Amino acid sequence: MSSTKEQVLTFLEKCGELKKCKFIMATTKIKDLLKCIVNSPELYKLFDSVTKNFDYIEQKSKCFVTKNDGFFNRNYIVLPQTVGQRLAFIFCLLVEFDRDTLNLNDFLQKYFPEDGSYFASYQAFCRVIVSNLEELIRQVFKDKIESEPISGNSPRANLLSSVLISIEAEKQYISETAISEDEKNSSYKMLSALSGAVKKGDEDLIDALICGYNYFILFNKCVSDNVASLIEMLAQFEQIL
Repeated sequence: MSSTKEQVLTFLEKCGELKKCKFIMATTKIKDLLKCIVNSPELYKLFDSVTKNFDYIEQKSKCFVTKNDGFFNRNYIVLPQTVGQRLAFIFCLLVEFDRDTLNLNDFLQKYFPEDGSYFASYQAFCRVIVSNLEELIRQVFKDKIESEPISGNSPRANLLSSVLISIEAEKQYISETAISEDEKNSSYKMLSALSGAVKKGDEDLIDALICGYNYFILFNKCVSDNVASLIEMLAQFEQIL
């Protein structure tokens, strides 16, 4: 089996092909991209995690925006705030195109009208949707892409990837709770800082942030099913720093 780095680089290559292809080939390239996820254990694990409790129908009502400027309706896409929700939303959107439950032509003309041509609309779609997906995957698997040898997997890189995925799942869980937006934003900052500390291998900062986050979730009574395994993985990660 190919290494995680090879699988991720193949996925990024497919993103590049999707952005460069002619519009008429777009649905075929989307299908190839989705197959790439299915064939990569780490990518499959990531998208399975972020879509597990993701309400796509609800997010569509927030992300598919229509506003009237006094004369005409203007339609556009607003992507979710957290990395986990963005990944889940874009994945579900691509699945809709693949299954043709949402027609790509109609979608482009409505939400990316540009100059009225499909070419310009498709280029705008790629800049907003495909490039965002590409960058998110680069961010999640940054350590593997930069550090892992092509020939295999390292235990540290595997564990780091699992920790980062778990942190994004935690952000998604928080986004779905009933706590205030201010409290949610505070948790996002803590979890983002935790991701940064993990990538840097800053053991003292990891301990401080997980202690603060543990207090936060207990105080706000928003303890996820994911957090215990996250703390356990962080403890394992610190042992191999």
